[in-house]
Amino acid sequence: MLQKTYYKTKDYCKVKFSFKADNAETIGIIGLNNDWQNKIIMSRKKDGTFTADVNLPKDSKHEFKYLVNETIWLNEPEADSLQPNEFGGTNSVITL
Repeated sequence: MLQKTYYKTKDYCKVKFSFKADNAETIGIIGLNNDWQNKIIMSRKKDGTFTADVNLPKDSKHEFKYLVNETIWLNEPEADSLQPNEFGGTNSVITL
């Protein structure tokens, strides 16, 4: 799930990422701001959902994927769109 919070006086949008995957021990967000090397670690909640709050610039577009257990790449089901990637799959896209 993606939840966007816009601020009138700020040049960024706070995005809350929430994701749940079966048998997930760790989940990271990778690709935001074109950084496919460093992931944003998501925090695990009691119900098994992983969450992270990220500030992203307004009027921008970002591709990303979730990396589950350091081996499984998954897309966000509620992403604004999907973008084909160089590996023959797709990346999630968030538009602000």
